[in-house]
Parts: sequence; structure tokens; C-alpha cells
Amino acid sequence: MQTLSDFLVEQLCTYGVDTVFGIPGVHTVELYRGLAGRKLRHVAARHEQSLGFMADGYARVSGKPGVCFVITGPGLSNILTAMGQAYADSIPMLVISGVNPMGRMGSGNGYLHELPNQQALAREVSAFSHTITHPGEVAQVLARAFAVFTGGRPRPVHIEIPLNLMQAAMPSQRVTAPLLLRPGTADAASLAAAAHALQKAQRPLLIAGGGSIAAVDSVQALAEALDAPVVMTINARGLLSDAHPLALSASPSFPAIRALVADSDVVLAIGTELGPTDFDCYDREPFAVAGQLIRIEVDAQQMVRNCAPDIALLGDAKASTEALLAHWQAATQAKADANRKGSVPVANTGAARAALARAKGLDELTDAMRADIALLHSLRDVLPDALWVGDSTRLVYAGNMGFAARRPRSWFNASVGFGALGYGMPAAIGAALADSTRQVICLAGDGGFQFTLGEMGTAMELAANLVVLLLNNSGYGEIKAAMQGAGVPPIGVDLHTPDFVALAASYGWKAQRFDYGVEAATLARVIQNASGPTLIELTV
Repeated sequence: MQTLSDFLVEQLCTYGVDTVFGIPGVHTVELYRGLAGRKLRHVAARHEQSLGFMADGYARVSGKPGVCFVITGPGLSNILTAMGQAYADSIPMLVISGVNPMGRMGSGNGYLHELPNQQALAREVSAFSHTITHPGEVAQVLARAFAVFTGGRPRPVHIEIPLNLMQAAMPSQRVTAPLLLRPGTADAASLAAAAHALQKAQRPLLIAGGGSIAAVDSVQALAEALDAPVVMTINARGLLSDAHPLALSASPSFPAIRALVADSDVVLAIGTELGPTDFDCYDREPFAVAGQLIRIEVDAQQMVRNCAPDIALLGDAKASTEALLAHWQAATQAKADANRKGSVPVANTGAARAALARAKGLDELTDAMRADIALLHSLRDVLPDALWVGDSTRLVYAGNMGFAARRPRSWFNASVGFGALGYGMPAAIGAALADSTRQVICLAGDGGFQFTLGEMGTAMELAANLVVLLLNNSGYGEIKAAMQGAGVPPIGVDLHTPDFVALAASYGWKAQRFDYGVEAATLARVIQNASGPTLIELTV
């Protein structure tokens, strides 16, 4: 008969899983027996935290959940940080771990990898954590996991399997076709009310968050119909191309963007938390909307957090945006018919409003930020298809304020929200696995890069199409500046750093070092000619 582990892996395949991130251990051996002979790519990281970050980067680019196999105890505790980052950013991740057999869990006897309550740890950074108690549960718990991933706001899910059940015989149960749920469209009455409000608006504005990333065409069509600027948060960059006249790739924390929001009589927020790290990173005052606020949100609880809407459209971003556009077009046509004018022209002010906010926002940047963004944009212009993945570091902070991506799913990092350091390189490896046709550029600082140096070996094993642009200031430069600005002696922020070029070469990477300020054209040539993992160190 088929074992539980073999059934689980076979069922994962039916859900379209093609990649598993894992570090084998004695408590997951049976899961690996299930992997053998199947068309599943296994990626072995050097640490479970990196493993989770790789799964995160893979999920953001592919749109599929990142699936991880980890051992009992330390394997799970190591991946919790990555699960926390994915939870904060609504990233689908499935973490499958072992757990000590029933009767040994939390006994306190000191069994290998024993924790008092491993599930309690995972529960805090997941949509749910489930312990398998009988083989017959597997199909249902996987269905629940994928319902989270596809049926609403995606977040990590943890499933733990007692060691004595991994080899258990499955009951007479067939692998079933997946039931992939999809969130619905907002209700008709709310859509009609929102369309009416937008139809009357003189200065409408759209704010697009990471939840709108699958609604590219409908968001752009709605923006053009309304002639409304579109402010794109960090995780929505590239939703409108940098060349689009309505595109605003600028942080909503900017005074200039806040002024634009305050001047807008109707604001439509699509798939965004309206959270502080995006909308109030200067910690000056909570983000607020002076005019009428409409929110499209898939999570009912999030709908009422931060800024409660005047009109709530609870539903999928893509379906609800398409339906809202249809309602708006019908309302506009009805008004035109009533006025016997054939059509209602929309004042051509959106592009001008966007251009003014863009220019004012640029003026509000520091000189250093302007220089950093200019460098990133120069590289982007030469490498228009590149995918940018960042850690918490200076170039990323600047880019979050004003980097304009060419296409969706092209700019993401872990510097806001949960803000886990060490995210950059492993997430970039995951991104490269998800789309091997695109050049992946990882923006990292020397401090965060040292969190995950071992993953240079993983990148080499995978021949990842990856370039790490490493800004080396021999320490935690941003934290040092913050301490000095607060009058605190800078303790613990000056680091001994290795010879990164030599270290990269020892892993088989190609590597070069330049002074920061080198011409962007020089860096672009190196990146264009890169084949396989490459390190470019910029010394400050």
C-alpha cells in the first residue's frame, strides 16, 4: 500500500508543485523517499531561514506557493523568520515538518529535536498549523492549505507529521484532482456605489498595493478610463510601466504624494494594507484620506484596519476591478444618454497631476537617495527585463522611495513590514529559479549579506542567473547613522568584513570590485556579460 509520505508528495504534484526547498534530516527521510522518481526539483539550502526566503522569492515571481520540507525542532524554528516575512507580505508558503511521535510530543524527556509545543511556534506566523493524527487527513489538510493560497489572502501554512506516521499505510484513498478556490467579486450594490462616486469625481486617485499584482490590465484600464494617477507601493512597482503618464512609482510616505492624496476627492485603494511601513515610514502622522475612500480588499479584517473605507469592495482585486470598470462605464454612458451628449469627456488632468507629484517627490529626496535612484534607473534602462530583489540596505531604501520598474513582479525586498535582514540573496535565488529567462539583480549590504554567505554555494549548484550588487561600507551603515543622529554612541555597527571578491571566487563565482561612483555603464556591461552567479562589490 502507498505510504502517507508518498501520497502527500503525489498529491502536491496534482496541485502543480514543481519545486521543493528542503534540508534533509533523519526526521524527514521518509518525505524524501516520496520525492524519488517524481518530476520535482529539490533545492537544498545551507540554512532553513534561507530556505524559507528562497521559497518566498520563488512564490513572488512564479505566483505558486513555495513548498519547504524541514526537520522537527530546529528546522522549524530556523524557518520561522522567513515565515514571518511571508506572513507580513501575504506570500503563499507551505512548510511541511516532522514532529516527534504521538506520546513523545512535549514530554520533556529530551527526545531528539523535542520542543514543548512546536505547533504553537508555527501558529503565530501562519494562517494555520495542523498536526496530522491519521493518514486519512492528508488530502483534506492540503486542500485547506491551497484554499488559503488561492481562495483569499495568501499566507504561510504549516503541516507537521509525526515520525511514526510518515511510513504509515494510506487507507484506500486516491489522489484527487485539486479544488482550487478563487475569491469572488465585490457585491453589486457596493460596486454601483463606488462607480457612482468615481463617476462624479473631479480628481480621482488610485493606490495599488501588492494585492493588485494579478490585476495589471484591469487596473491600467480603470486608471485610463478615470484619468487617475496610480500610486504604486513597493510590492506593486511595475504595475504601470515607468513610461506610462499616470504611473507614480513613489512612496506614499512622501509629502508630495500625501499632498496628492489630500487633494483627491475620491481615492481608490486596491490590494494594499495602507500600512505604516509603506504609508508612514517617516513616522510623522498616520496616513489619512481627506476625500472619499474606496477599498478593494480580499481580507475582511484588513478592510477596516489603518483607514476604514467609505465604500468597501470585499473581493478579489482583479475580478472586482474589472466589475467596477464595467459599472463605471455603464454609469457614465447612462449620464451621457441622459444629457444627450453621446459621451462624457474626462478632463485630461491625471497625467499633469502625476507629473507634478513626481517632480515634487524627487525634490524631497536627499542627494544620496537621488544618486542611488539614478544609478538604479541607469542600470534598469540598459537591463529593462531585470528582476530586482533587495535586502535591507541603502540602495533598497532609496529604490523603495522612487524606483520605477518596467513590469510587474520586478521589484521586491524585505526592508518594510516584518523587515527581516538576510533576505536578499536567498530570495533572489528563489526568483531566479522561478524565471530563469530574466537576469536577477540582488541589492545587498555587507552586513545583511553576511547573514547568508553559505547560500553562495546553493547559487553555484543551481547555476543561478544572479548578480549580487553588494554595497560595502564595513558595517551596518544605516543603523550607525541612526544612532549618531539620536546621540547614541555607535556600538556594534562597525564590522570586520571579509574579502568578498576572494570569498566569491572560492565558491566559483565571478567577482569584481569597484568604488561606489563608478559609471553605471561599466556596471551594466559587467551585468550584461555575467553568466552564472556574479558578485559586484561597490566600496563606500
